[in-house]
Amino acid sequence: MMRRTRARTLLLGVTALALLVLPAAPALAAADLPGTASWAHPSFTAAVRAFPDADAAQVAKVRLLTEDGYPEVYPVLSTLVDPEGRAWSRVAIPMRPNGRSGWVRSYVLGPVQVAHKRIVVDRTTMRASLFDRGRRVWTSPIGVGAAATPTPSGSFWVREKFPVLDASGPFGPRAIGTSDYSTLSEWPGGGVIGLHGTDQPELIPGRPSHGCIRVPNAALIRLYALTPIGTPITVR
Repeated sequence: MMRRTRARTLLLGVTALALLVLPAAPALAAADLPGTASWAHPSFTAAVRAFPDADAAQVAKVRLLTEDGYPEVYPVLSTLVDPEGRAWSRVAIPMRPNGRSGWVRSYVLGPVQVAHKRIVVDRTTMRASLFDRGRRVWTSPIGVGAAATPTPSGSFWVREKFPVLDASGPFGPRAIGTSDYSTLSEWPGGGVIGLHGTDQPELIPGRPSHGCIRVPNAALIRLYALTPIGTPITVR
């Protein structure tokens, strides 16, 4: 599990939808975060609504920073303009519980950016791969969560990246923070699942962690260099 360190541990298309058929805070499916995905940092804090309506129930609140103090990342799943001419964006929510989405006014978000890569984590084969426009450009054996603290499956994304102060320690030289949250909510920093290095490479491949994804240090450094903020992640 990722923790803060003295290094300040450091992390699609537009769809027009009719208001009558929108689900309330729908859960995310893998198809919601395709290989090419849009995302944005928030410019303001604001309510996240169940529907694109100012009177709809609030399901979350936009936050500006991650648990480690980096600009938060909100995937933009779709947009619409309501009958009053107000622009709304459906965003994935980087908070517990995993897999939620909701609606914010589009002006709450900064410039929308596009990610063309995807990380796929296979907990059965204990291997992770990075794809660039469908082409695999990186792969490595990994360590995943133990039976009592499994790595949660689902669709996630990269929220932050940072160097770790003690490169020889249990988190290795780098860490990549995700939107995946572990079963251990009491863990320091909120239980954010990260891809990070290790000081026990002999346990990879395997299931040695509290939920985080351990990567051999040399392979992690390469992944860190290749992976931009906002990259979708599929854990299966």
